[in-house]
Amino acid sequence: MSGRDTGRRLGAADIGEGLGEWATLVQFSSAFCQPCRATRRILADVAGMVPGVAHVEIDAEEHLALVRELRVEKTPTVLVLDASGRVVRRAAGQPRRADVIAALGEAV
Repeated sequence: MSGRDTGRRLGAADIGEGLGEWATLVQFSSAFCQPCRATRRILADVAGMVPGVAHVEIDAEEHLALVRELRVEKTPTVLVLDASGRVVRRAAGQPRRADVIAALGEAV
């Protein structure tokens, strides 16, 4: 997972679901995005393996205000949130499973 992101905090009101106990993987997707489907599987698998980690998928087209605020320019874009909802990492494009696990280390 590439870029660092600091300062902005997201909560249940922003993402439509509760945060994970330790971290949350937020995925911005669009309907016809092939890499989004693969990313969904990767993030769901990681969230299933790591206790306290949640995976939330957001339809970018239905949440344009949030997309603009967070400067999401392509799908998939993945944000890694810590327990307080602070964005600690972000990446555009399909992530590798190992990179997602490594990024979680920064959130926990």
